[in-house]
Amino acid sequence: MKIGPIEVDPPVVLAPMAGVTDLSFRQLCRGYGAGLYVSEMIATRALVERNPKTLHMLASDDQEPLRSVQLYGVDPSVTGRAVRMLVDEIGVDHVDLNFGCPAAKVTGKGGGAALPLHHLLFRSIVRAAVSAAGAVPVTVKLRMGVDAHHLTAVPAGRAAEEEGAAAVALHARTAEQLYSGPARWEAIAELKSAVRTVPVLGNGDIWEAADALRMMAETDCDGVVIGRGCLGRPWLFRDLADAFAGRSLQTPPSLGETASLVQRHAEALCDAFGEEAGMRRLRKHTSWYLTGFPVGGERRRLLSRVATLEELATLLGDLDPEVPFPPEAHRTTRGHSHGPRPVALPAGWLESADDPTPPVGANDAVSGG
Repeated sequence: MKIGPIEVDPPVVLAPMAGVTDLSFRQLCRGYGAGLYVSEMIATRALVERNPKTLHMLASDDQEPLRSVQLYGVDPSVTGRAVRMLVDEIGVDHVDLNFGCPAAKVTGKGGGAALPLHHLLFRSIVRAAVSAAGAVPVTVKLRMGVDAHHLTAVPAGRAAEEEGAAAVALHARTAEQLYSGPARWEAIAELKSAVRTVPVLGNGDIWEAADALRMMAETDCDGVVIGRGCLGRPWLFRDLADAFAGRSLQTPPSLGETASLVQRHAEALCDAFGEEAGMRRLRKHTSWYLTGFPVGGERRRLLSRVATLEELATLLGDLDPEVPFPPEAHRTTRGHSHGPRPVALPAGWLESADDPTPPVGANDAVSGG
């Protein structure tokens, strides 16, 4: 699969996830297989105002072959400035635009999954980003729409294609669904039928490598976007590489191997954020890594509060390293699972779909989602 000049082989993209897809996690995932690994979502306003926390989220290293950043923005002018800054100052190779975030703090200001309803504004933002990016490819991430009565994926996908986007990705749920219920892969097939000149990528309910192959066979999409399926399972990218190459899948890590991976992840986070902040970021990962393993409720509770690398090593050190990976844990939900929930929207948002102006107050520095 080619996204502009970038060849993505296997056709696998790491979904941006707030508080997850920092440099440390991207390094771990990339160590298991090739693909395109995208940063956490960055707010355009925070970027152009050089917010220190936002700039830190752009951290990369010499081993990262492609620098890929996702932006959230609601103003064409600010988005253009942010993209130009990424290209000229940061040297990114790929920019993704988030029009799929269902978080209330984002949709309530007209951003994320709410924005494609305002089709003229949507076009303007994509056009501004593509113009500012020059030769750097710009892609668009969508949801099916706000809810079942306000579906926007097909017209938004076509508009993005016409405005020069290099690919379109679809999380096959509405914002109202959040992460509940099965992903509706038929929506990916519908988008693929409508968008003919650039790749269409599918996202939703890919927990194992076989799911990716089945999604591509059923929808004819060109690639897949991996979100919750890789939480605590960075080796999913190895499985995907093997599956796409027609190779047999390798044995999943044992409990001992998984514990070593947790420790390595923790050390990388502490190097990047300092021990206190790094261990706070690790806590949610420990639950995901150990899902399905018989480690005991008290140990899980202690790991959810772990504060130092030494404490982590103690909690992991006496686990039985020979315990094999529990097969049923592959499909155990990790990460967000809530929904459905009514979508927060600005007052009059549904009635003003032809308004091309940015929503009032939506340029606040919002990151995550």
